[in-house]
Amino acid sequence: MSSSAAVRLSSDEINQRLKSMNLTLPEAKAPPGALYVPYTVSGNQVIVSGQLPFKDGALSHTGKLGKNVSQEQGQEAAKVCAINVLSCLNSAVNGNLSRVKKVLKLEVLVAVTPEFTSPQLVANGASKLFIDLFGEEIGKHARVAYGVATLPLDAAVEVAAIFEIA
Repeated sequence: MSSSAAVRLSSDEINQRLKSMNLTLPEAKAPPGALYVPYTVSGNQVIVSGQLPFKDGALSHTGKLGKNVSQEQGQEAAKVCAINVLSCLNSAVNGNLSRVKKVLKLEVLVAVTPEFTSPQLVANGASKLFIDLFGEEIGKHARVAYGVATLPLDAAVEVAAIFEIA
């Protein structure tokens, strides 16, 4: 599908959807001492660094899927990561999310035991947030979901993303 065919949402529509989803976006920031930025803008793209499931200043989900984190908890962790991705995107567009033309790609890393073979189901927690917020045409995206041995700070999930903006 061509991204230029998508009808962008107005700021009012996006703010109403955020409100109906009970979402408040935290401030976007890199961890102290980080040698990278939370996002970068290049031309008409915003590339968001991997975001962990931080909520109210603390990791909301730690551990591994297949050990001490359920699939449902993993999906919730992916959603929290996606909220943090959205915060970075919001900062990149100076609070004007109506500039988003397309969610291009999500990359979802899931800390797993060798026995857990469904990281794609965990990734649905992040994908759903963007589809619910922006609608199918703008929000549905390409995606990769990896099962990995470990993530920073023992986080259960990490999400990075690429967006097209006007």
